[in-house]
Amino acid sequence: MNELVTGDAVVLGLRPARLPSRALAIAIDLTVLLVVFVIVSIGLAVATGSLDEAAQAATAVAAFLLVLVGGPIAVETLSHGRSLGKVAVGLRVVRDDGGPIRFRHALVRGSMGIVEILMTFGVVACVASLVSARGRRLGDVFAGTLVVRERLPAGRVVAVPPPPPWLVGQFAPLDLSSVPDDLWLAIRQYLTRMHQLDPGVGWSVAERLAGDLAARTGVPVPPGVPSAAFLAAVVNERQARDAQRAFAPSPAWAYGAPVPGAEVPGPVGVAEVGAGESGAGVPVREPAAGPSTGFAPPA
Repeated sequence: MNELVTGDAVVLGLRPARLPSRALAIAIDLTVLLVVFVIVSIGLAVATGSLDEAAQAATAVAAFLLVLVGGPIAVETLSHGRSLGKVAVGLRVVRDDGGPIRFRHALVRGSMGIVEILMTFGVVACVASLVSARGRRLGDVFAGTLVVRERLPAGRVVAVPPPPPWLVGQFAPLDLSSVPDDLWLAIRQYLTRMHQLDPGVGWSVAERLAGDLAARTGVPVPPGVPSAAFLAAVVNERQARDAQRAFAPSPAWAYGAPVPGAEVPGPVGVAEVGAGESGAGVPVREPAAGPSTGFAPPA
């Protein structure tokens, strides 16, 4: 099953975009780009009319690269995967793990688009999308991205459950740069379906994923913290970081992170766990006795 991301970088149960909707979005984008290119070309032709033919040819090539190549890259980078055509059709480009794309993803997609879309009139892109199980063109394969549908019928969306309040923000010091995208995707898929699994199977999957995540971050699962809750808390931390990068400046409390100077609800004590190579442990607050947090990992 696939995953979907909302505008605030929260991964949900997703649906990859089909070829017809992607083709319509590309057609809209190309129409807009061609109109802009024609306007820019006319303006440059008037401005460079006194130059020699070589200078005019160089100017034309520069305009082509700036508008038809640089334009889509800039738009996807600044809009985090939403071009005008994709907004009109209800699509968005996301990373394989469901997070918002960055400049390098847009650069690879735009560079490959010269061959896939412009030079072959979209034939290569169509063939690649038809062959791919998730409808990805070559630019998506090399960039590690996926075009998904943002608009889903009511009742089709399944959100990743939030972590217990006493774990929110406790993994802020973790270095998550070494965690691969496929592990993030596996964790998010597990969290969205853990209550559908057999308790024994769900427990073993959570233990395995938590062990893999701990090995990548260098910090073990805190004692007394269920593996599923640990996974949810670390995913929440990464989503908060992605959202802050994508939509900064924004108040930290909007993404569930603790506000500086504010009291974190529910802690009784602090346990130091898992000192890494630097020797600095990650403080994890232990839960206080009280009402249920709303997070119910499988037994």
